[in-house]
This record gives sequence, C-alpha cells and structure tokens, in this order.
Amino acid sequence: MKTIKDVRIRFIGAGNMAASIMGGLINKGMGASQITASDPGPDQRAYIEKQFNIQSFSENNAHFGMPDMVIIAVKPQIMKQVLQDVAVSIRSAYPLLISVVAGITSQQINQWLQADLPVVRTMPNTPALIGQGAIGMYANTFVSAEQLTLTEQVMAALGTSIWVDEESQIDAVTALSGSGPAYFFMFMEYLQQAAQKLGLSAADATLLAKKTAMGAAMLADNSTESLQRLKDRVTSPNGTTAAALESFDASNIQQVIELALIAAHERSVELSKEFD
Repeated sequence: MKTIKDVRIRFIGAGNMAASIMGGLINKGMGASQITASDPGPDQRAYIEKQFNIQSFSENNAHFGMPDMVIIAVKPQIMKQVLQDVAVSIRSAYPLLISVVAGITSQQINQWLQADLPVVRTMPNTPALIGQGAIGMYANTFVSAEQLTLTEQVMAALGTSIWVDEESQIDAVTALSGSGPAYFFMFMEYLQQAAQKLGLSAADATLLAKKTAMGAAMLADNSTESLQRLKDRVTSPNGTTAAALESFDASNIQQVIELALIAAHERSVELSKEFD
C-alpha cells in the first residue's frame, strides 16, 4: 500500500493553507520532488520555491502529468472556472481530489469536471499552520480504502482529523472548528480589554489571556474528564469563578453561542448554492 512517501501530489493554489500542507508533508518525510504547485501569484510561487524547494507554475495545466493526488486550495468564487480549466488533465490522470475549499460539494466538483472522481472534502482551520489543526473530512463513494489512508496521512501533517458520515456534516464542522478559531480569538480579545479596564497593562492582559486559553485547552486535551467536569473543578461555591459564570448565564451566553454556530452553519450551506 502506498504512503505519502510514494505519491505524487499536485497543488492547485499555493496560498497559506496549501503552503502549510506542503510544509507538513515535507516534515513527515515527503520529498520536495514529489510535489508541484500552481498559483497565479508570483510572490507566493517564489515563497514556496524558496521555503520548500517545490517547483511551481503560473498555469494550472502546466504541471499535471499523472499525479496520485490533487489538492485544490483556491477561493470558492473561482473554483468552478479553475476546475473547468483543468478538467481534461484531471480526467486523464484520474487522481484522488482533496478539496480544502469551503462550501463546494463533492457533487459540484464532479459536475464541473464532468466525471465521477474520488473526492475528499476537508475543512482545516488556521491552527493547521502550526500543525495544530482540527479537521473534518468527508469521502464520496469513489474513494478507495487506500485513498482514505493516504488522506489521513496528509491531514496528520496539519493536526487532528475526523471523518464524518454525511457530507452535510462538513457544514457543521465549518461552523465549529473551521470558523472556531475566530471565536476564541474574540473571547481572548474581550478578556484582555476587560482586564485592562480593571487596571492591568495591555501587554500583561494579553499575555495572561493567551496563556490561560492555551493552558485550559491543553488541560482539556490531556484529560479524560468531560468539559463540564473540568469547568466544575475550577468553580468553588460562592467564589470568584462562580460569580463570573453566573454573570455569563444571566447573559444567556449558551444561546448566544448556539445562535452563532447556527449562523455560520447556514452560511456554509448557502455558499454551495451561490456557486452552483
């Protein structure tokens, strides 16, 4: 069975997410000669060539050959045109397609390519840039067992990944982990601002907010206890934490968070309809 050390990968799009995948794969032992990429931006091409010694091209059709895997990392607004431009090359090679494009379904991908190809939709998030991503994946019925394993090896370069059974669940992944880093950044920002009003300097408040968030996440990740139990362990009756949590509850924060995820989920569903 092939591993990522054996396959040839073509990237369509070489932006930040694609570059993080390239770096992760090379760190996992893949040779730079196994990878090529295309991107219209000369600065981005220069970056990946210098950073990873990966050959790059301005035209998407210029570097296909017969790859085992094509990773598509472009903006959803241009996905249809990009796929139609490379359709002949992709149909000829019949590779595994891995899409990291939000809102575009596997059915749309094959419709625009006019073929029944193995497609894996993934939803990485920005912590993937440092190998700490939380990634959801969905495979259509044309993906083989070997290709499932190869996909897992690719995503392992970015962080932790899970498979979902229904493609519609990718929209829920998008709402939770895809958009989720922004929620935590916002919460840390608000903590920092509130702490400044209580007298801390901006630098100290920022440092403590970041480290508290990091420590809580690492503690949760290394614990077998539920999130509720971990929360209860910090909370003493009539203590400072209890006072803060009671204030959150009075603001109906659970409903606020639920409505935010619903809004992100609905927007993810809308995207596929917009670009159909």
